[in-house]
Amino acid sequence: MRGENVTKVSAFILVGFPTAPRLQYVLFLLFLLMYLFVLVENLAIILTIWTSHALHRPMYYFLGIMSSLEIWYVCDILPKMLDGLLLQRKRISFVGCMTQLYFFSSLVCTECVLLASMAYDRYVAICHPLRYAVIMSTGLCVQLVGFSFASGFTISVVKVYFISSAKFCGSNILNHFFCDISPILKLACTDFSTAELVDFILGFIILVFPLVATVLSYAHIVLAVLHIPSATGRWRAFSTCVSHLTVVTIFYTALIFMYVRPQAIDSHSSNKLISVLYTVLTPILNPLIYCLRNKEFKDALKKALGLERAPL
Repeated sequence: MRGENVTKVSAFILVGFPTAPRLQYVLFLLFLLMYLFVLVENLAIILTIWTSHALHRPMYYFLGIMSSLEIWYVCDILPKMLDGLLLQRKRISFVGCMTQLYFFSSLVCTECVLLASMAYDRYVAICHPLRYAVIMSTGLCVQLVGFSFASGFTISVVKVYFISSAKFCGSNILNHFFCDISPILKLACTDFSTAELVDFILGFIILVFPLVATVLSYAHIVLAVLHIPSATGRWRAFSTCVSHLTVVTIFYTALIFMYVRPQAIDSHSSNKLISVLYTVLTPILNPLIYCLRNKEFKDALKKALGLERAPL
């Protein structure tokens, strides 16, 4: 045990991206533009789905919820990071750090379950098309979304409780641009094996079970698509899943590389780069991946913006 006689840490210092002052301003402008872009594109998706009756279907309902998660992601992390880059205010209170960690963890866990729900929606659409409207009712969609949020936010309560119960003293320098689990636990001055074990078990449950559900859904989808006689029909059926499958791949690849890779190749710089991928770039890419390939959504967006040509 180290640091028993040291005053308990009441705040952390977020190192962020240590660079020359001029480069700090460049990073500030870059992340500010990303922040605004995420807000604008995801709000556009939500409003388009809300106002277009043609998009009032389960697939777009889930997409609207996903866009809401993307907005909450960046609003949880980027404002504090931008403040640190522009005004060099890198201090964050212990309570503020735990709060940021809680919402970040909750949103990640919620997205895991929501992605599995979206995979199930695609499974029903392709494998049971005639019963789709009956199975994917409004009630079931609400239940799936509610379960996604309830499981994500409940599991995070337990995770953050055990992490915040660890003793933090001595160094309060957090080598990251936001409060993430691994950098925080590295500053603990007492045995935090219980917190790590709880985080691992709950993380395993909330990551692996939805991933297994997603894989099983796509296994059934692939078998169903292979039984379609024409190549055009096979591609048309599977193309409805390409966007979701791409998002799932990016999401889980980033998480697995970040949290499951061997300790021997751990690097603070690579940690930050991977974190930027799933906290900033992913909220930018997901709406583009979903919407640019979707003619129905693009037509609804043009109509909402008044860009659709009036019939002659």
